[in-house]
Amino acid sequence: MRPNWKSALIGLTLSIAATNVNVFAQKLPPGPQVLTFFSDADDTEQPYGLYLPENFDETKAYPLVIMLHGAGSNHRLALRRVFGKSNADGETDVEATRNFPKWDNVDYIVASPYARGTAGYQGIPEQDVYDVLADVKKRFKIDEDRTYLTGLSMGGGGTLWIGLTRPDIWAAIAPVCPAPPAATFELATNALNFPVHFFHGDADPVVPVAGTRKWVSHLQDLGGDVTYKEFVDVEHDSWVSAYDNEYIFEWFKDFKRNPYPNRVRFVSKQYKYDKAFWVQFNRFAYGQLAEIDAKFTKENALEIATKNLEKFTLNLKDHPKFKPGTALSLKIDGSVVNAKTDSVLTLFRASAGGKWAVEGASIMSVYTGKKQGAEGPIYAAFSSRHVYVYGTADNPSPEELKKRVEIATQAAGWSQYRGEFLGRIMFFPRVLADKEVRPSDIETSNLILFGTKETNALIAKHAGQLPVHLKKTDAAHGLFYVFPIEGHYIAVSSGLPWWAGIKDEGFPFVPVMHRKLSEFKDIIFFKDASTNLLIDNHFTQEWKLDDDTKRKLSASGAVDITP
Repeated sequence: MRPNWKSALIGLTLSIAATNVNVFAQKLPPGPQVLTFFSDADDTEQPYGLYLPENFDETKAYPLVIMLHGAGSNHRLALRRVFGKSNADGETDVEATRNFPKWDNVDYIVASPYARGTAGYQGIPEQDVYDVLADVKKRFKIDEDRTYLTGLSMGGGGTLWIGLTRPDIWAAIAPVCPAPPAATFELATNALNFPVHFFHGDADPVVPVAGTRKWVSHLQDLGGDVTYKEFVDVEHDSWVSAYDNEYIFEWFKDFKRNPYPNRVRFVSKQYKYDKAFWVQFNRFAYGQLAEIDAKFTKENALEIATKNLEKFTLNLKDHPKFKPGTALSLKIDGSVVNAKTDSVLTLFRASAGGKWAVEGASIMSVYTGKKQGAEGPIYAAFSSRHVYVYGTADNPSPEELKKRVEIATQAAGWSQYRGEFLGRIMFFPRVLADKEVRPSDIETSNLILFGTKETNALIAKHAGQLPVHLKKTDAAHGLFYVFPIEGHYIAVSSGLPWWAGIKDEGFPFVPVMHRKLSEFKDIIFFKDASTNLLIDNHFTQEWKLDDDTKRKLSASGAVDITP
């Protein structure tokens, strides 16, 4: 019988390929190093620090610590800090960034996002943190129930914001001298889902210790698992003491996330943050804090209290206190609700203040109001991939075109230099003319559109869907709003740009033209300067102008309202 030389050749090739995989596969060394992930926010490689323990075993699931750096710092310094390695005597941060000193091994994987530099931890930097988390999980086996979060100063504030907006990810969090973003404190209830350890110096001149004391007192009043270490005569470097001798790893090791807790307490004002463990918010009174306290009282029996909530879903699959095929007892806001025995059920109020009922297939309908990915506010358009677009539809003169390009370029200038300490924000969005925007940009990006329906072809394209338009002839007003179209946001900036008249004041985590973005609601309208706001309001739940906003806009004589 003649040998099958083709089969033999294929077998030899596969054998060589398999051998090459074993011989030449690249493995990361133990210890500190820098990796990158690809960010589709601006099509760049973004760095993060990584520590792998000695004798790393790729088959073992490791606990993970995410470490967030402070202002003026970076991912490399953050990796040093969390291991208790401060600068040498006389060494600057610039000099300390260049090397990783030797430190004692811990049996953790540690990742420290760069998060664009000094830019806070909302918007694009916040997404970077989750992208780093995803990249680490893709590369290594991570114990999902032993994932921890810590950070210092600006990063301590980021620890609170990121920890409290998505509390079902973390086993414990540890903010050090935290400077949290506005509106973080109202989310304090979410800290009841994990232990929290605060650190602060009592002589901190940059981030006053009173803020942390308020957090600790409030969480204690709520019944949270909170501990606090205040360092005497320590200024704004309490991380030196907090992370000394790798203490934070010792503290974290005592805590493990329970993915199926018997009780879930969760609050949120945004559909972007709609879930905690087995509870998900589907609809609530937008702009108000929606609340739920859901707990098993015994097997297949739950008591639930809500506030400002109109619809929510329970996913009880795999919960040890849920038994399929057995009657489910529900008591919501004091009333008994007849429920199915399904592991997933959605409950709703037919009217404000009405009784709760289980939603069935026969009454389900497509919801077109505010929801995740289509809720605003204005800053939401800037919090993921976006493109800045100036108008050319009216064939502007060279001088006018130059002005339009300059405004759009200024808006996109996140990476402007802010001095040696703050440096640059490493975010590089594109600036395009309306005629240069490709179908792929429209499909994948939020669009920041400058001009009016007469000057910008993309505003004209959606003119009938957009709720309001500034008249082209008006030169005294600025109109700026966000609106969801075809799965993405459009932000329209007509007339004076939104940063007109804003003074360069406050701690500049971001450039002046971006400093107010996170404070605006869905629509602003101003005269002469954006410090003179005539309107700063949300659209209604159905993405309409409310009557008061319509009245004020009409009275200005500067706009046309879409019927």
